Amino acid sequence: MRRSPNRLLRVVSAGLWLALGAQPAQAQNLPDDFVFLRDIDPSIRQDIRYAGVNNFVGRKLSGYDSAECVVKRPVGLALQKVQRELMAQKLSLKMLDCYRPARASRDLVAWARDGNETPAQKRYNPSFSKADLFRLGYIAERSGHSTGAALDLTLVDLRAPASPAFDPNKAYASCIAPEAHRAPEGSVDMGTGYDCSDAKAHTGSRAISPAQRRWRDLLTVAMGKQGFVNYSKEWWHFSLPGTGVGAYDFPIARQAR
Repeated sequence: MRRSPNRLLRVVSAGLWLALGAQPAQAQNLPDDFVFLRDIDPSIRQDIRYAGVNNFVGRKLSGYDSAECVVKRPVGLALQKVQRELMAQKLSLKMLDCYRPARASRDLVAWARDGNETPAQKRYNPSFSKADLFRLGYIAERSGHSTGAALDLTLVDLRAPASPAFDPNKAYASCIAPEAHRAPEGSVDMGTGYDCSDAKAHTGSRAISPAQRRWRDLLTVAMGKQGFVNYSKEWWHFSLPGTGVGAYDFPIARQAR
């Protein structure tokens, strides 16, 4: 049967539409050897704090359009090796922040200089004003996170019962309070909460219990075996030298597959 040109065009167009539509939606295209950590090791837990309200700003930061850990590929492969060692001990890494768009760092700078500080925000820096965060080295205008080589993370004990969910309307104690009184972390007790700007959060602090010291040491040693270096003022912050140089500013936006 001979088809009219218009009918033939409709058939071809429909075929192309079906062929394209039948393909699953693809993940965000990432530049320069960046990867989604979930694609390398889905067993590593993720709780990307700046993609929600459970952080010291109290809202999502600019550029965090999806709660996904994005890293340079060598960083992801090194994390996979750390995870394998930890899983044998019934433990898991939990990622709290990975690649951070440069626009998010600018967002933090603007927040720190806005002159306002709520009681919920004060939980994260109980001993001084947020205006001092720059001077004391807790916030930088240019973050190593924007290179894809820096990470914030903690440990989860896979044998422990699930912790309560974070309640943004609850008046938790400060980040240096005993674990039962501060905001739930869903992880082992490292002696302070995440993003706690206080001397007690310094990796080598002596103001923590022996059990808390063992958890910090376990994390630092496991990460160190794969070349990661800890930042002394933050027990949760590690970087992998030589894997990230320039800062990037693409947003994090993973599409459904």
